[in-house]
Amino acid sequence: MAGEPLLQVEDLRLHYRSGRGVVRAVDGVSFDLRRNEALVVLGESGCGKSSLAKALTRVLPRNVQQFSGSVKVDGTETMGYSEERFRREVRWVRLSLVMQAAMNALNPVVRVGEQVAEPLRVHRGWPRKRALARAAEVFGLVGISPDFLQRYPFELSGGMRQRAVLAMALVTEPDLVIMDEPTSALDVLTQAGIMNALKRIKRELGTSFLLITHDVATSSEIAERVALMYAGQIVEFADARDFFREPAHPYSQLLMASVPRLHQRQRPEHIPGQPPSLLNPPEGCRFAERCPFRFERCGLDPEPIAVGDRHRVRCWLHAAGIRR
Repeated sequence: MAGEPLLQVEDLRLHYRSGRGVVRAVDGVSFDLRRNEALVVLGESGCGKSSLAKALTRVLPRNVQQFSGSVKVDGTETMGYSEERFRREVRWVRLSLVMQAAMNALNPVVRVGEQVAEPLRVHRGWPRKRALARAAEVFGLVGISPDFLQRYPFELSGGMRQRAVLAMALVTEPDLVIMDEPTSALDVLTQAGIMNALKRIKRELGTSFLLITHDVATSSEIAERVALMYAGQIVEFADARDFFREPAHPYSQLLMASVPRLHQRQRPEHIPGQPPSLLNPPEGCRFAERCPFRFERCGLDPEPIAVGDRHRVRCWLHAAGIRR
C-alpha cells in the first residue's frame, strides 16, 4: 500500500442551484484511497453521498452552482481536464460508476450483453464480437451465466441486474469502481452474494472500491477504511477496525449504537432530531443541534483533527481534550 494513493481528494465542493437557494451537497470533502482498497462512505439519506459519486465521475446535472477542489488520480490532477479529455482518459478508463437503481441504469430495449460490451467499443475501439466475448468473461466473474448476455433487462431478477451493472463497470478493467447503494432494495441473501462477488473481484483483480451506502452491517463486510458523511462533510475518516470498534465522533457513536446486534441485551438507540438542510446548513459544527456533548466551541466550524494513526475526526471535543 506504499506509494502514491490511487485517488486523492482535497476540499471538493459540489453545490446546486435550486428554486429555494443553493444546495451545498458536497462541502469541503477531503480523503484518499489506495490501490486494492475498499473505502466505504457511510451516512444518512440526503447527506451528499450520491453527489460525491457524481462529483468524482463528473456525472453532473445542469444546475451546478459550484464545482471546485482537487481530484487526483495516480497523482495527476484531473479537475482541469475538459469534459472530452475526462471522458476519454478517466471515466470508465481509470474509474467507473455503478449508479443506484440498476434497472434504471439499463436500457430496457437493448440486450444486456450489448450494454455491458458498449464501454469497450466506445473507449477501446474493440469490434463487437471481441467486446461481447469479454462481456461473457466478466459475467462469469460477477456470477452470471454468459447465457444471459442475450436477455433483456426486464428478464433478469433485481440481483442479476445489479450484477450486470457491476459487470458493465468492470469490463474495461478500471483501477477504481465507485458503487452507489449497490445492495439497496435487494433481499439479504442477494446482498450477501453481491458482497462476496466484490470481495472476490478485489482479491483476484486488485480492483479498488468506493462503496457508498447507509447500511452499516453490509458495509462492514468489505470495508478497510470508512468515511462518515454528515450534512455534506466528512466528519470521521478511519480504518474500519477503529471505526467499528471505537468510533470517535459523537455522530459515529450514536450511529453504531443504533445498529442491532445478534448478541446484545440492550436495545438499539436512536439518533434524536433531523439532519440540517443543505440549503442553509448551520454555522459551526453541523451535528451540534443533535449532539449530547455540545459545548460553547461547537458554534465554530471544526477542522479535521488527528486522533490516531490514519484517523481523523471533525469534532471540537478532541481538540479540547475532553473525555466522554
